[in-house]
Amino acid sequence: MLLSQSRLRLRNTDQSTAERAWQYALRLLAARDYTSARLSDKLLAREFSKEDVAAAISRLESEQWISDRRFAERFAESSLAAGRFFGPRLRLELRRRGVPQEMIGEVLSRYEHDEENEVQALLDRRFPGFSSSTASDKEKRRVLGFLQRRGLKTSVIFKVLREMEPS
Repeated sequence: MLLSQSRLRLRNTDQSTAERAWQYALRLLAARDYTSARLSDKLLAREFSKEDVAAAISRLESEQWISDRRFAERFAESSLAAGRFFGPRLRLELRRRGVPQEMIGEVLSRYEHDEENEVQALLDRRFPGFSSSTASDKEKRRVLGFLQRRGLKTSVIFKVLREMEPS
């Protein structure tokens, strides 16, 4: 169900304040974690003033309710563990969620993973019994696309698929 624009506006006619913006931000944070950029966008969509949003975000950061670094670390860890995103795709998803570019490199440098093992694990989990030597071209394209959309390098995917072929 889509919310109408009128429901995004403040619920009463009182002037928006930094305190109300802060309280609304806390309600949002109770449901899930946000970056400061994404939370600012949410508050601005509720028609809080830029000054009130900046004050609320500053207070949330000083009280450690939000942290872009903490968000990036948790997101990267869960994405890699679940096999959702790797490499360039993970960088893109972090950027889309408002993590500063310089922080992305710092956070991802801590998470080393073996892409060949990731490709093999995803193949075993998502496509059990897949054999590149017996699969049709259509199925090969489907598997390749699935792995590429997760951010795995094409060269690594082809290497693993070649290793799967019987000698």
